[in-house]
Amino acid sequence: MNTSKGANLNRIFLARLAGTAVFDPNGDQVGKIRDAVANLRSNNQPPRILGFIVEVPPRKRIFVPITRVTSIDNGHVIITGLLNMRRFEPRTNEITVLSEMLDRTVTLIETNEKVVVEDIAMELSKTSDWFIERVHVMKRGSGFRRRGASSTVTWAEISGIAINETNQGVSNLLSTLANLRAADLASVLHDLTVKRRVEVARALDDERLADVLEEMDEASRVELLAELEGERAADVLEEMDPDDAADLLREVGQERAQTLLALMEPEDAADVKRLMHYEDYSAGGMMTTEPIVLTADSTVAEALSRVRLSEVAPGLASQVFVCRQPTETPTGRLMGVVHIQRLLREPPATLLGGILDSDIAPLSTEATLNEVSSYLASYNLLAVPIVDANERLLGVVTVDDVLDHLLPENWRHEESVRRESENR
Repeated sequence: MNTSKGANLNRIFLARLAGTAVFDPNGDQVGKIRDAVANLRSNNQPPRILGFIVEVPPRKRIFVPITRVTSIDNGHVIITGLLNMRRFEPRTNEITVLSEMLDRTVTLIETNEKVVVEDIAMELSKTSDWFIERVHVMKRGSGFRRRGASSTVTWAEISGIAINETNQGVSNLLSTLANLRAADLASVLHDLTVKRRVEVARALDDERLADVLEEMDEASRVELLAELEGERAADVLEEMDPDDAADLLREVGQERAQTLLALMEPEDAADVKRLMHYEDYSAGGMMTTEPIVLTADSTVAEALSRVRLSEVAPGLASQVFVCRQPTETPTGRLMGVVHIQRLLREPPATLLGGILDSDIAPLSTEATLNEVSSYLASYNLLAVPIVDANERLLGVVTVDDVLDHLLPENWRHEESVRRESENR
């Protein structure tokens, strides 16, 4: 990264950076720097700079990772890559450097003297990470002097900016739960106090929290969603499977649902709105709108590359649905299905149109839970296609969707109690 001329090339004082214009690689201004975000670390280690808060029109503050910053030079900042336009929200153990540190009273460890923070400098490490290594402080004036002497000290020389006990407790809990499956983490959250449950939820990233909400019972996830700010709640809903998001929004009340839908990205909101029109226990209400869809002239190699993506659920990875274009639901007419086992037996260059299973009859959105479950059992399938009157693929219902609706409403709580009993 290039930095401003006439200064230590590896050191930037952040207060002087506030208000600096931010440009994309084409030279177009995208916003202005308003703050920096840092990650507090234990044992008074220098915080690591994660990125900048950039204000973009109309007065919306977003997060830009430090890895996207290619140059800081002559009073402007240049960034690269696509911007994530979600509104910035701090996570656990993160601080907004300027708003939380400037003018703050801290203590010089050596003399126990109280000083005021006037500026903070980030420095580039040998690993190409940026850390807050220096703090410019001002001593209190004496007599008629309103300002005392100022100096620049290292981060290690001051105290008073540390991880608080609440954040430390949440951080420790998260590190303990980091490797749990979403269903197990949902079970753990169920047993926490409401306050701690909300603290943990706010500390999880959007994708992880979405996975956890999908595994919680109705009452718990509605309660948890109510504690999240509107923008954050909308971001989490976007990460959920559309059918799960639709189920959750049906439970929060019409007014709250409409508010959250308005905050979601239009494309994500459209899928969820479409699903909300169907009855909960119908095929339309249970289906997901994100199956793997390809055309007849796609190859086995293309299909396998889609199937092996880590974000594709096992039920959806078991079958590839071949349709006429467009391949986004609602698609063109459904032509047939190719099963994963058939894909594994064919040469990579084989066209899907030549290995179709066209004997699978799709169901309509009005099909009942009993009809869908009977269909899956009869044909030993993990997913069934759902089409409209024109044979266009609207979505698929997977085995796990059916199980969620067949099991009693409180089955997750009962499973949590059973596990707790076994662990004693």
